[in-house]
Amino acid sequence: MKSIKRCQYVITLFLLVFIAGMVALVLKIDKNAPFYMTHSSNYKLGMVYDRKGGVLFDGSGKKYPDNFFVDVGNLIGDDNGQMTNTLVAKNADKLNNYSFSAGIMKEGGKASIHTTLNHEANRAVYDAYMGAKGCAVAYNYKTGELLVCTSLPSLDPTKGYADIENMESGTLISKTLYGTVPGSTQKVSTVITALEIMGVDRLFAKSFSCSGHYTNNSGKVIDCHNAYGHGEQNIQQAVENSCNPFFAQLVEDADMPLSKVKQMYEKLGYAVSDDKITKETETFEIDGIECEKASAKLVDSNDFNTQWSCIGQSETLASPMQLMMWQSAIANGTGKMTMPHLISKVTDVYGEVTQVASTSYSEQVFTPETASTVKQILMTNAENHYTWSIPNYTIGIKSGTAQVKDGAEENALLVGFVDDPNNPIAFCVLLENKYSTPAVAENIVTTMLNSLCS
Repeated sequence: MKSIKRCQYVITLFLLVFIAGMVALVLKIDKNAPFYMTHSSNYKLGMVYDRKGGVLFDGSGKKYPDNFFVDVGNLIGDDNGQMTNTLVAKNADKLNNYSFSAGIMKEGGKASIHTTLNHEANRAVYDAYMGAKGCAVAYNYKTGELLVCTSLPSLDPTKGYADIENMESGTLISKTLYGTVPGSTQKVSTVITALEIMGVDRLFAKSFSCSGHYTNNSGKVIDCHNAYGHGEQNIQQAVENSCNPFFAQLVEDADMPLSKVKQMYEKLGYAVSDDKITKETETFEIDGIECEKASAKLVDSNDFNTQWSCIGQSETLASPMQLMMWQSAIANGTGKMTMPHLISKVTDVYGEVTQVASTSYSEQVFTPETASTVKQILMTNAENHYTWSIPNYTIGIKSGTAQVKDGAEENALLVGFVDDPNNPIAFCVLLENKYSTPAVAENIVTTMLNSLCS
């Protein structure tokens, strides 16, 4: 009798283990099936929407008007494999319309990504470039919601890649995510750095003279864009005049030790090198999409290239995305960057919400006092110089002219923010080869703000 009961126990235990194993196997298959289906030739992806419910990507292959997605094509992407650093490529698992437990490929599945983008505003900004190259990015500096993120040249992914070999350079990437020569927009970082090192009173007490040229401590000449010079000026005037000799002398100043400049640049998020920058580029992620971190070569305060790096040339690079993010830390008055996000929510194949975005911030980058001071500097600059070119908005702004291709071309940049609690927008606009196009950076900014604030 005992042996029978013992056998019953063994059989029961065996069955329980078997059933538990089968349950675990089914759960594992159910969990991993979407991954394998999205990496097979037989799958269906869901939808990507803008903030108003407009379609940005349709996995069903439905026909849309030509160039309907061209303004966001190289950011949203598709599942073709030609563009890898895009929303769809990095989040294909979230768009999977296959359910193992239902036993079918859900043709009518409700898997979707709802983005923070405003498709109408992106298209308006894209058109404002008038066929020129460049990129523009804007977000809500309170919430981190990306509103505009367009890059030119671009493509409509639904039209395919038959002519990929003849596509212009940069077509398959969003330039907002990659380093560019920042020009004098770099001076914002240098002003932040000087304020953090010296403090407000000491920095504003300093004045340097500009005659149009400045011979630095190593005997090299730093030219100003104004050949006649700006005369004696303080930090406010130097920002407004975007005076190179002033900033070269500021970098050389004894109250601005390079070791502290490096520390502050690193705190801002730069990869700082005292040698040629050759290491693999550092990145950060926005909903899985990689964005390059800024980089700068800083060797010696008296070094020509070090001074130019702090002015925005030499080997300094910064992505338009990061240039915009620094503006948020200024506009918020906190010294903390609002981290951007592109996805507002995700639904699965059954339409159930599986992910909802939340606002997040960086660590403390600089003090609220520095943020307040830089904010006032940029707003005074806007009031004195941009009232007519960007009308009807209370903004803070800094321009930049970046020499590229060994000085053969000049790019125009504008970074700034809207000081309005109802429209808390930070932005960066890059217009490449500005003399080759009738497009104007200020007009692009105005178009952007009109589209977002209407």
